[in-house]
Amino acid sequence: MESVTTPRTSNESPVVAATNSAAAKPKNLEKKKAALAHERISYPFWFGGSASSFAACVTHPLDLVKVRLQLRSGDAPKNMSGTFMHIVRSQGPLGLYNGLTASLLRQMTYSTVRFGVYEELKRRSTPEGTKPSLPLLIGLSTFSGFLGGISGNAADVTNVRMQQDLALPPAQRRGYKHGLDGMFRMLREEGVKSWFRGVLPNSTRAALMNASQLASYDTFKSFLITYTPLGDTTTTHFASSLIAGFVATTVCSPVDVIKSRVMSTSHEQGIAHLLREIYAKEGVTWMFKGWVPAFLRLGPQTICTFLFLEAHRKGYRKFKGLED
Repeated sequence: MESVTTPRTSNESPVVAATNSAAAKPKNLEKKKAALAHERISYPFWFGGSASSFAACVTHPLDLVKVRLQLRSGDAPKNMSGTFMHIVRSQGPLGLYNGLTASLLRQMTYSTVRFGVYEELKRRSTPEGTKPSLPLLIGLSTFSGFLGGISGNAADVTNVRMQQDLALPPAQRRGYKHGLDGMFRMLREEGVKSWFRGVLPNSTRAALMNASQLASYDTFKSFLITYTPLGDTTTTHFASSLIAGFVATTVCSPVDVIKSRVMSTSHEQGIAHLLREIYAKEGVTWMFKGWVPAFLRLGPQTICTFLFLEAHRKGYRKFKGLED
């Protein structure tokens, strides 16, 4: 009688496979629990502003090119590479860092508030052992972004003006020495209203930025930790921040264009009048003017910001003895 032999489709027996699968599940569960525990830690309020300032040092040249494109006039270059090379040829490599002090001042105000308020409200409004829902994240991030936009508006006006300054004719240049000099000269020469020039589009843009950036980052990060074996790792942080940067650039582009144009002027101009003027001259394409340099700036900035932020958090957990 012939013996029937069952073919083996794998070198691993069903018992071993089941054992490995059972061992993997607790390991993944522990990763998810550890990530959730990290979310419950109360980190210092200033971490967001510090991480954003580090990111600004890396991405400031891209921000400068974006503003120059949004405010271009006459025979100025029409694309990102042309604008970049024009700045380097006319002002040297250091010209790419015009307005850096104002940019850092903006991050220390705007980003400190938007991150700090968001994280504190998220921690207080989420019951222990649960994850916040997407609508809650959007609501909290929108509110904290609006507050951040108001707190950082004066520095933002200074930042836009300093980035644009050397592109103006010599007679129209303001010549701010640094961010604080620009803020206080605006106060002396134009009054306190100048600190709040464009505050509505800026705060609206900040609210949209926060809602699309922070909420999407937390959502995608939670998804990757929950449904993939990656855990709370640098790969997860990088992927989540890249997607968040794409979402934020697209959502914020129209308001970003309006904000730059309002802040660059020294006279009052209604938003409705400005919109009619832009639409008449440029059509609907104005909404995404400078989108590519905006994404090439905001994408790396978002990635750098969250990587620096997660590094801050990891260092804090190690310092406090909370890191495994």
